[in-house]
Amino acid sequence: MSYRKGSKVWVEEKGEGWLEAEVVDAKDRAVVVLTSQRKKISVLPEKLLPRDTDEDLGGGHVDDMTKLTYLNEPGVLYNLKRRYALNEIYTYTGSILIAVNPFMRLPHLYNEYMMEQYKGVRLGDLSPHVFAVADASYRAMVNDSRSQSILVSGESGAGKTETTKLIMRYLTYVGGRAVLDDRSVEQQVLESNPLLEAFGNAKTIRNDNSSRFGKFVEIQFDKTGRISGAAIRTYLLERSRVVQITDPERNFHCFYQLCASGKDAELYKLGHASTFHYLNQSKTYELEGTNNEDEYWKTKRAMDIVGISRSDQDAIFRTLAAILHLGNIEFSPGKESDSSKIKDSTSNFHLQMTATLLMCDPDLLVSSLCSRSIHTTEGIIIKALDCAAAVANRDTLAKTVYARLFDWLVENINKSIGQDVDSKAQIGVLDIYGFESFKHNSFEQFCINFANEKLQQHFNEHVFKMEQEEYKSEKINWSYIEFIDNQDMLDLIEKKPIGIIALLDEACMFPKSTHVTFATKMFRNLSSHPRLEKTKFSETDFSISHYAGKVTYQTDSFLEKNRDYIVAEHCNLLSSSRCPLLSGLFTSLPEESVRSSYKFSSVASRFKQQLQALMETLSTTEPHYVRCVKPNSVNRPQLFENQSVLHQLRCGGVLEAVRISLAGYPTRRTYAEFVDRFGVLVPELMLGSYDERALTESILEKMKLNNFQLGRTKVFLRAGQIAILDVRRAEVLDNAARCIQGRFRTFIARKEFMKTKEASISVQAYCRGCFARKMYTIMRETAAAIILQKHVRRLILQRNYQEACSAALLIQSCIRGFIARRYFSTIREQKAALVIQSFWRKRKVAMLFQHYKQATIAIQCAWRQKLARKELRKLRMTANEAGALREAKNKLEKKLDDLTLRLTLERRMRAAGEETKLVEISKRDKIIETLSAECAAAKSSARTEHDKNLLLQRQLDDSLEEIAMLRGNKILKAEEEKQNSNLKNIVKSLSEKNSLLENELSTARKSSDDTMEKLKDVEGKCTHLQQNLEKLQEKLTNLENENHVLRNKAFNISPKTVSEKFSASIGLPNSEHKHIFETPTSTKHLAPIPHSTGTRRQKLPVERHEGNHEILSRCIKENLGFKDGKPVAACIIYKCLLHWRAFESERTAIFDHVIEAINGVLKAKEADGRLPYWLSNTSALLCLLQKNLRSNGFFGTPSRRSAGSLGLGGRTCQLVGRGDTLAQVDARYPAILFKQQLTACVEKIFGQLRDNLKKEISPLLSVCIQAPKSTRAQAGKASKSPGVGAQQPSNSHWDNIVNFLNLLMDTLRENYVPSFFIRKLITQLFSFINIQLFNSLLLRRECCTFSNGEYVKAGLSSLEKWITDVTEEFAGTSWHELNYIRQAVGFLVIHQKRKKTLEEISQDLCPSLSIRQIYRICSMYWDDKYNTQGISEAVVSAMREMVNKDTANLVSNSFLLDDDLSIPFSTEDLSMAIPATDYADVELPECLHQHPSVQFLLKAS
Repeated sequence: MSYRKGSKVWVEEKGEGWLEAEVVDAKDRAVVVLTSQRKKISVLPEKLLPRDTDEDLGGGHVDDMTKLTYLNEPGVLYNLKRRYALNEIYTYTGSILIAVNPFMRLPHLYNEYMMEQYKGVRLGDLSPHVFAVADASYRAMVNDSRSQSILVSGESGAGKTETTKLIMRYLTYVGGRAVLDDRSVEQQVLESNPLLEAFGNAKTIRNDNSSRFGKFVEIQFDKTGRISGAAIRTYLLERSRVVQITDPERNFHCFYQLCASGKDAELYKLGHASTFHYLNQSKTYELEGTNNEDEYWKTKRAMDIVGISRSDQDAIFRTLAAILHLGNIEFSPGKESDSSKIKDSTSNFHLQMTATLLMCDPDLLVSSLCSRSIHTTEGIIIKALDCAAAVANRDTLAKTVYARLFDWLVENINKSIGQDVDSKAQIGVLDIYGFESFKHNSFEQFCINFANEKLQQHFNEHVFKMEQEEYKSEKINWSYIEFIDNQDMLDLIEKKPIGIIALLDEACMFPKSTHVTFATKMFRNLSSHPRLEKTKFSETDFSISHYAGKVTYQTDSFLEKNRDYIVAEHCNLLSSSRCPLLSGLFTSLPEESVRSSYKFSSVASRFKQQLQALMETLSTTEPHYVRCVKPNSVNRPQLFENQSVLHQLRCGGVLEAVRISLAGYPTRRTYAEFVDRFGVLVPELMLGSYDERALTESILEKMKLNNFQLGRTKVFLRAGQIAILDVRRAEVLDNAARCIQGRFRTFIARKEFMKTKEASISVQAYCRGCFARKMYTIMRETAAAIILQKHVRRLILQRNYQEACSAALLIQSCIRGFIARRYFSTIREQKAALVIQSFWRKRKVAMLFQHYKQATIAIQCAWRQKLARKELRKLRMTANEAGALREAKNKLEKKLDDLTLRLTLERRMRAAGEETKLVEISKRDKIIETLSAECAAAKSSARTEHDKNLLLQRQLDDSLEEIAMLRGNKILKAEEEKQNSNLKNIVKSLSEKNSLLENELSTARKSSDDTMEKLKDVEGKCTHLQQNLEKLQEKLTNLENENHVLRNKAFNISPKTVSEKFSASIGLPNSEHKHIFETPTSTKHLAPIPHSTGTRRQKLPVERHEGNHEILSRCIKENLGFKDGKPVAACIIYKCLLHWRAFESERTAIFDHVIEAINGVLKAKEADGRLPYWLSNTSALLCLLQKNLRSNGFFGTPSRRSAGSLGLGGRTCQLVGRGDTLAQVDARYPAILFKQQLTACVEKIFGQLRDNLKKEISPLLSVCIQAPKSTRAQAGKASKSPGVGAQQPSNSHWDNIVNFLNLLMDTLRENYVPSFFIRKLITQLFSFINIQLFNSLLLRRECCTFSNGEYVKAGLSSLEKWITDVTEEFAGTSWHELNYIRQAVGFLVIHQKRKKTLEEISQDLCPSLSIRQIYRICSMYWDDKYNTQGISEAVVSAMREMVNKDTANLVSNSFLLDDDLSIPFSTEDLSMAIPATDYADVELPECLHQHPSVQFLLKAS
């Protein structure tokens, strides 16, 4: 193929597999391309593959890879990569489903609503899903009565087990659940997975949990398509892994779990896994992220779930421990040649443990290991085995025991699940290991790849068959198409007698054969085979070219792993075991088998037989394929490794299917798509109307293409033809682009010239105007300058004169002021001097006076003090003399008594002397008195001086205190200054905070305003809720009253009535299939046993009511029509019940009769047509009951009265007059129960009518979501005309919906259905329309297109017009119910989506849609009209991150909408919305005039 500059191609690259590139230069032998990594590479044209030039315009991906323009390896790879980046993990390749593991939870893809969406839908109509494959297999089984199979393949970690679970879950959903022991079949099959993984999975080089066996789960169905049983069948267990593994692989998980089991391991004398030969051949004992001990307990729990008893569990783990001990038994040469014995004490210990655990004889065990017996006609010959043969014998025993144990586990799991042996059809799910290619490949990889070659042949046949079926359906000739087959590969491996397996078995039969002899013989016999090659650096290795690539095998261990002997001694040994489980596994061999005690069995041959059995099973079924892909090796989401995925696609056969398609007609397009893409090649034929098939043929003939065929609806092209068409289309488009560019450049140049010319004229005019204005300005400025100069000169002179005058005045005033101030200051100084002098003289004289005064006082004080001291001394001396005189006086007085007689004589002589003495004494007394007065004065002056001194001391103390206080105040002042500075800083910070608080206050005020508005809204809502609460309280009061009546009635029911009630219920016939809205069964109300004769009056109305059933039945069964919009039947029934006083009866069956009659009418065949009629009648009757019945005083008190008492026991019917001429009746319990049953009946009729409408409109909606092909073609043609907008598409399908709605409105109006019911019905119907259209839009990629959005938008506009025409009274909020589909469609048809931000999309364009729903639409959208790009990658990536974050948090994060099946009204709503019906003027129909029970109505009229 030739490439031109600008061609988009794929170029091969080692790291990424393939890279996007563009041709920048095309030479003769090489092509220079620019890769997406901005590197230029020169490659040969043969190594390039073409890439679709328009792949980015259609969303960049397709959901079915057969729709790819170029079906090649990089196209498949990058289509999967783009879809995986959008979380679109499922992709079709024809009927094959490719599932890429997302490594995260996507619950929205697997809920029950999603299963309901795929139920019964043809494969390919909706987005790819595993449910679609499961549904296709189930429908094919039911319709064709043929068993189906679903083959799930892929490497470990690709999600095979999870996919298998989802398939079984869906089959359980559509096929019903067969429950055993409270667990479904699906649950029991899945619960066996941990057990099978422990015993059948192991670590390989590539995967830590690789299945080493194939699993085929058969889900069995009965004739009606219900699940009746299941079975698990296993194939191709890798037995050789038990005894031989390579590093870094591991043995089966169960061995490592048992070694890490703690006490259980000690019980079986097990240590670390490294101590056992069967486990320590590899140094890998632990798996990252896995705890062996925890896994051990999970395995035991799985055994409990499956139903394996404790004793059998012990036997299983004993057997596993025995295998490990058996592997540690070593042998040494015996005494005889070619004999062997147990090597040492360690081996002997393991031998004893093996015998103990297997519960067999140790000597017999040794004998079976070290020797074998040969039965001949002459007797039994015992032959000793050498060490190598003994080791092989030991390994054979270990493999045999493990294989039979595994088969026993599978058998018990099947017993636990339960099989249906009579099942005629089943769906099998195959979960098997995928193709393996490692650095070192041994016998196991050879067998696994052989199995995959077999399955690939089956896969190729199926793919070719599907190709043939499509060719047949399109009626094209396909007989010459070559079928790509791999039969030569299968012949190379399994053909006898020179196939690889046959040669391997032949080599194993000879004891002396080695892998060298096997390889030599194989190369000698098969050297000419094209798929077999001999390696260059090894004589024994060989390479096979498989369908998935070349694999090199090392034959070193082929013979050892292929040998599997059936040893009679082993069977005899284990059949004699005391363990029931082991002895049951090894039954005694027949006699002919015993004779050949060492019978050879080939693992490869048995493998081939099992594989053949599996293929025979699959050949009897119709296959369906699911290829699971692991996107990366680190199990992280949103990481796609190209090389790894490419390898898996090759191994899974997907690329092989592509090659099969390439062998036929890989490119197939519908005629509309082909014409839309390549119609530009024949523009002369595109005018007017045309036949798309004829136009397609004309295009191909004009391009001179021969390798094509025209089918009924599609054109089929051979490989390479589409590239030729694309090249020619690119040339046409390039020429058209050049023409458009030339015309556009001419237009731009002329436009620029005209702009330049107009600009030059404008510039010239502007320049002339500027010059004239400039001259005018100069002249004007000159004249103005003269005037200004004149005025300026005058102003300058005037200003100078004024300045001089003011300066003179200022100087004069300043001088005068200076002189006056100087004189005034002199006078003031003189006066002040005089004052100072006078004050100084006065002060000087006063100071001198004070000085003299103080000195005088001081001298006086000193002198007086001196005199006082002197007088004081004298007084002291005088005081001393007076004491002596007193003593003398006393003595003289004493002597006087003695001398009295002597004195008598001398009295006269001494009289003068006594008088003198008396005078002296008086003088002395006076002197003493004077001295005492002076002393007192001195004392007083001393006291005065002391008081003065005290006063001075106090003043001094006060002054000291003042000084101390001043010092303290000074310190306080300094502290206050510091505090003041701190306060200033605080004030500054407070001012800053104040400014911040002011800002916050302003913000808070704004928010408070918003909050106030919200509070007003909340207050309104609270008011509404308060009203609803009051209604609910009223309703609760009524319910409490009714419950109280029920309680009292229950107390009054007698045993006899109860037994009658049960007998009546037993005698009812079996009910048929019930509708989803089921009316409660009418209850027989039984009266209590009469206690007095007063109750006879209550029986009379009941007996009369039973005779009136006939008239009520006729009113219900016959269509009595309407009078003045009032339902006649409802009014007649209410009148009769009111006249017969049925509402006041304590017990009556007439209400049950009415309900049963209505239910009978609704169950009739023609009931669907009468639903509007009965909705009108039952609602009118219910409203009459609600408005005219009331509960009496009985409901307000819990007391019970006797039957004969006044009030409740007798007749309590009271009519209370009302303003609307209707009367309220005190109702009894049967009437209240009748109202409840009638309410249920109204809800049932409404729900049944709504469901019928949904069923009728669903087929109309299914064709309205996608525009017809002709419409899209017309829209495409119209868009290509310049200057013409998009034409309105044909709305024939939408017209059908409008006609359906018009017919519905006419029917409802004819039956006078209240507008309240019409409004609710239309609203729910439009909600259903919204849900169906929106869900279909999200599930079908072909609906998420620009042209389809225009088509649906035009249809929605017709619905909007219909809603406007019927007015809001009947339509209500129907237009609002279409919010989701309106916003989604509006998003589809907006232009320049790439400029829209996520905020604009989520808040402005689609506010009602969730991010997950918007992301779904963005990932599926493509512009089929203008080929513009969708949302930008940045917005899509942001939405993807939000979706991934919310996935784990949401309980249900489905992007689909759920249908609302609730009843959108309550009894209170009916009473408030429906006006009261005046039944008084409704007359009795003539057909009922002859009936005697209604004569009262004729009399009343």
